[in-house]
Amino acid sequence: MGIKELILGKKPEEKPVERGPVPQHIAVIMDGNGRWAKKRGLPRTAGHKVGAETFRTIATYCKDIGVRYFTVYAFSTENWKRPPEEVDTLMELFRRYLREAAETMVERGVAVRVLGDLSPLPADIRAQIAEVEALADSLGPDAATASLCINYGGRDEIKNAMRALAREAAAGTLDPDSITEEMIGQHLYTAHMPDPDLIIRPSGEIRTSNFLLWQSAYAEYYFTDVLWPDFSTADLDAAIASFNRRSRRFGGV
Repeated sequence: MGIKELILGKKPEEKPVERGPVPQHIAVIMDGNGRWAKKRGLPRTAGHKVGAETFRTIATYCKDIGVRYFTVYAFSTENWKRPPEEVDTLMELFRRYLREAAETMVERGVAVRVLGDLSPLPADIRAQIAEVEALADSLGPDAATASLCINYGGRDEIKNAMRALAREAAAGTLDPDSITEEMIGQHLYTAHMPDPDLIIRPSGEIRTSNFLLWQSAYAEYYFTDVLWPDFSTADLDAAIASFNRRSRRFGGV
């Protein structure tokens, strides 16, 4: 039994939505943990704990239905502004999740990756990330990938890519006039994966919140009022069904 069931009781039966083809890459802005907890008179930290469990459930479900890449916004560059006790809880959740990921999700054939500027994170978390990345490498290039964006910001990512290209130009190894969109993409955290096809934003908010700004140029967005801790496999099926009803023209006719 998971954390959510311990808090709320038995999980109700879900009726799956009829699902067609699945996107290659789905990304999620995990939002609504704090509001989920507040509605139940619980501390915000309880919402984050249930949200972490939801991530694992949805990530493994994505692998099971054939989604190759699943990427979530776990902790932004702006989240350091939250109350210290909430930040500490999130860091502790990363410690616990990364340990579990090494023991469970990898056994299911899911390669866990971490994207973002990791330098401000505590040393022990960075060490765990290195271990999990090594395990992901051991699964090979064809494994399904679940990526956690930690200390991530879309503008920060683009800034860092531009700095890397500028250093190459200053060193004389790159002609600035030869820079292409593909070269910029190769300097982003997501260089090893295709751009997202579908980006899901739970919780009723309708904004991108600095998430995958470069990569989302032609992504389809799906917004839902469901808070992330309540987000189910049926909700994912509904998002995929919506995606499959759309016509993706990529600027064409």
